[in-house]
Amino acid sequence: MSEEVLVQENTIQNQNPMATKSVGKLLLSLAIPAIIANLVNSLYNIVDQIFIGHGVGYLGNAATSVAFPLTTICMAIGLMVGLGGSANFNIQIGKQNTDKARAIVGTATTLLVTSGVIIMVVVNIFLKDLLWLFGATNQTIDYAVKYTRITSFGIPFLLFSTGFNPIIRADGSPIYSMLSVLTGAILNTILDPIFIFVCNWGIAGAAWATLISQIVAAVMCALYFIWFRNVKIRSIKEFIPRLKITKMIVTVGISSFIFQISTMVIQIVSNNMLKKYGAESVYGSDIPIAIAGIVSKISLIFLSVVIGIIQGAQPIFGFNYGAKNFKRVRDTLKLAILSSFIFSLFAFALFMFAPRPLISLFGEGNELYYEFGVKYLRVFLFFTFLNGIQIASTTFFQAIGKATKGAILSLIKQVIFLLPLLVVLPMFMGVDGCMFAAPISDFIAFVSGAIMLYFELKRMPK
Repeated sequence: MSEEVLVQENTIQNQNPMATKSVGKLLLSLAIPAIIANLVNSLYNIVDQIFIGHGVGYLGNAATSVAFPLTTICMAIGLMVGLGGSANFNIQIGKQNTDKARAIVGTATTLLVTSGVIIMVVVNIFLKDLLWLFGATNQTIDYAVKYTRITSFGIPFLLFSTGFNPIIRADGSPIYSMLSVLTGAILNTILDPIFIFVCNWGIAGAAWATLISQIVAAVMCALYFIWFRNVKIRSIKEFIPRLKITKMIVTVGISSFIFQISTMVIQIVSNNMLKKYGAESVYGSDIPIAIAGIVSKISLIFLSVVIGIIQGAQPIFGFNYGAKNFKRVRDTLKLAILSSFIFSLFAFALFMFAPRPLISLFGEGNELYYEFGVKYLRVFLFFTFLNGIQIASTTFFQAIGKATKGAILSLIKQVIFLLPLLVVLPMFMGVDGCMFAAPISDFIAFVSGAIMLYFELKRMPK
C-alpha cells in the first residue's frame, strides 16, 4: 500500500464521527433512536397483551405467554446475526476494509431470511405439540393455537427486521432504524383495537394486527439497501452466504443467541413450574402464568431503555477498538454504565411502589390475581438497579470481538443459576419459588459481569 493511500485512509478514519465527536454527544445521538426503537419494538407484545387483557381476559394473556417462546427463538437468531454482523461490520469499517463489510451485510441478510422460513415451517407442522410443551393448559390451548397459527407467518419478517436493525444502526442510520420499528408498532397499536373490538375477532384480531405490522417493518428495513452509507450492495451475488463470514458473525453473536435461547428455556420451564405448583396453590395455574407474562412485558420496557443505551455505545466500542482508540472505548463504557444505572434506579422505585397500577394496565382480575401479581412483580424485579451492569458487560465483549466472555456471562445468569433455581426453589417454597429464582441469579450475574469487566479494562492498552 502506497504512503499516499495510507495517509488518505487514515484521514478518512480520523474524520469519522465515531473517532472525533464528543463521546457524550455521540452516545446520545446513537442511544436515543435505539431506545425509541426498542421501546416501540416491545410494544408489539405489550399492546397485544393490553388489548387482549381487556378484550379477552387474563386467559388470553396466559395464552400469549405460552406462545412467547416462539418470539424468543426469533430474537435469539435475529440478535445473534444482527449483533454479530453489526459488531464485525463496525470493526471492518474501522479498519477501512469495505469489501469484508459488504460481505458481512449480504451473508447476514441471507442467514436471517432463510432461518425465518425454516422456523415458520417447523412451527406450523408441530404447533399444538409445541404449545403443550410451552405450558399451555386446557383453558388456554385454543386461544394459544389461534393466536400462534396466524403470527407464525410473520416469523420470517420478524426475524429479518430484528437482525437487520442493528446493521442499519451500525451503518450510521439510527434514525432510520428507529422509524422502521416505530412504523410497525404504531400500525399494530392502531389495528389492535379495530380488529379486536370493532371487527370482534378477539385474540385472532391481535394476531392479524401483529402479522401486518411485522411485514411493514420488514419492508422498510429491506428498502435501506438503497441508502447504505459505508458500503454499496452491487449485485445479487453479495447475498450468497460465505462460510468464513458466517463463522465471524456467529462467533461474535453467539452470546446473544445463548442468552435468548436460555431465556426461551427459562420461559418454558417457568410456565411449567407455575402450571404445576400454581395448581397446588389458591391461585390455580392460569393466574400465575398470566402474571408471569405480564411482568415479563413490564420488564421489557425497562430493558428496552437499558439495552438501547448499550446498543448506542456498541458501534463506538467496535469502531474505536478496531482503530485502537482505547481511551474512547473506556470513556464510552463508563458513560453507558452510569446512564443505565441512573435509569435503573428510577425503574426500581416504580416497580417497588406502584406494582398494582402497572398490572392493571393489562386488564382486570379478582383479588387473588392482584395479590399474586403485586408480590410477583416486586420480587421478580427486585435487582433491577443492578441489571444494567450485566447487560453492559455482555454487549461490550460482543462489540470488541470477545464473544466467548459474553457467552460465559449469559450462561452464568441463565443456565448455571436461574434454571436450576427455578426447578429447586418451588420444591421448598411452592409457586413463590419461581419468583425468588430471578433476583438471586440477577445478583450473581451482576457480580460476575463487574469482575470480568474490571479485569478486561486492566488488560486493555492505555
